[in-house]
Amino acid sequence: MIPDCDLRLDSCADPVRVNSTMPDNDNAVDKPEEACGVFGIYAPGQEVAKLTYFGLYALQHRGQESAGIATFEGRQLHEHRDMGLVSHVFNPEILAGLPGALAIGHTRYSTTGSSRRCNAQPVIVDTKLGQLALAHNGNLVNTTQLREYLVDRGCEPTTTIDSEMIALIIREEVNAGKSWVEATISACRLCIGAFSLTIATPDGIMAIRDPYGIRPLVLGIMPDHVSHYVVASETCALDIIGADYERDVKPGELLWIDKGGVTAIDWAPKAQPKLCIFEMIYFARPDSWVHEESLYSYRMRLGKQLAAESLVDADIVIGVPDSGIPAAIGFSEASGIPYAEGLIKNRYVGRTFIQPTQEMRESGIRMKLNPLRDVLKGKRVIVIDDSIVRGTTSRKLVKALRDAGATEIHMRISSPPVTHPCFYGIDTDTQDQLIAATKSVAEIAAQIGVDTLAYLSWEGMLAATNQDPNNFCSACFTGDYPVEIPDGVKKSKLMLEMGLIN
Repeated sequence: MIPDCDLRLDSCADPVRVNSTMPDNDNAVDKPEEACGVFGIYAPGQEVAKLTYFGLYALQHRGQESAGIATFEGRQLHEHRDMGLVSHVFNPEILAGLPGALAIGHTRYSTTGSSRRCNAQPVIVDTKLGQLALAHNGNLVNTTQLREYLVDRGCEPTTTIDSEMIALIIREEVNAGKSWVEATISACRLCIGAFSLTIATPDGIMAIRDPYGIRPLVLGIMPDHVSHYVVASETCALDIIGADYERDVKPGELLWIDKGGVTAIDWAPKAQPKLCIFEMIYFARPDSWVHEESLYSYRMRLGKQLAAESLVDADIVIGVPDSGIPAAIGFSEASGIPYAEGLIKNRYVGRTFIQPTQEMRESGIRMKLNPLRDVLKGKRVIVIDDSIVRGTTSRKLVKALRDAGATEIHMRISSPPVTHPCFYGIDTDTQDQLIAATKSVAEIAAQIGVDTLAYLSWEGMLAATNQDPNNFCSACFTGDYPVEIPDGVKKSKLMLEMGLIN
């Protein structure tokens, strides 16, 4: 039994309101939202807080709610985390107060409405071997069981986040006499779901992926210091600090990085790759590399396959910035229809304390995307986007394009219809809110107001990877979940299958 379960997180009792009012459903985010990004660095002789800052800066697209860094200076841990963007949470003075040669960092995605500082990471716990800091990307599906496991052993978690459960179980195993690596493996074997972790200890850092590798994690080396190692959710975080990509952390693998170098341990011998296909389609940055190529190249192939499956006569092809642009260029190349920029994105639109007028809310798409009238006027337009989740944004977008003078609008989606929610670290609506779960393609086309609508086929999406199609999780399109979902968790989102709605 652990006598002291002090966890270094703030109370969750007082939420920090980002907006004074909750947005109505028609103005809710109409894209799946990623959970977070993780980063870790081991660089003896260097101060690594600033490098960690830039690594998180490159991973900002994976989460905008909160950011945090924990460093070790010898056996002394220093940490800072807060709500907001990486550039807002840290400044030179704060980074100067985070000395040390090894660090981990975390950036968390933004939920609608209230945000809570207690959910900011890294999670910090005390153990017999010293303090431990943990950053987590993914989502466990057995959090309730893990909480009961801890409570039975006299350790009462202070939050409901699954990341805390992992850290506390590692703590318990360390206090029972196991090493950092042994304790972490024991904890991971109790966890069910998706987890890519970076963990900092006074003696080294760890990088771990779940047995399916649902969330990405890569290893890099600083070229001028072969004993300096970096781990991150994506290769773009290596590029920004000048690290060279070495390899992916394998599904079911733990890397222990210390003064002896990198020790690789296959802790889940029955590991089977199931990388989230939405990482390929949308979440990861297009300049990040997966399977020895940039995701820009894959997304262009999606567009080419989309043109092969659902070509229509038109004057121009445009992409919905930013994620729809590579597929739009691929569609244009394959079809011979000219590509044009028809939408300009305001890259500085974020959350605001100032509520727009109702008239602005009704035409809210223009706050983020503004049509180019002289490009669109009198044109038959093919619009390429990566997904449609609820349909609200698509409807506003189509109206804005028609107001700008487009005579025909043919929407093409570079992924299949999203019919099932995700349980592995992507924030999607309950099933009844997913437009493709309750409506046919023709009904969706009528609702969003396009002349025609077509989605990429599931087979085409997987074929474009040029990889074994069995190595991806595509449950949001098929309902075939690689990790079994407990009934209680299913009921929270699978409302149609569970018969919870009329």
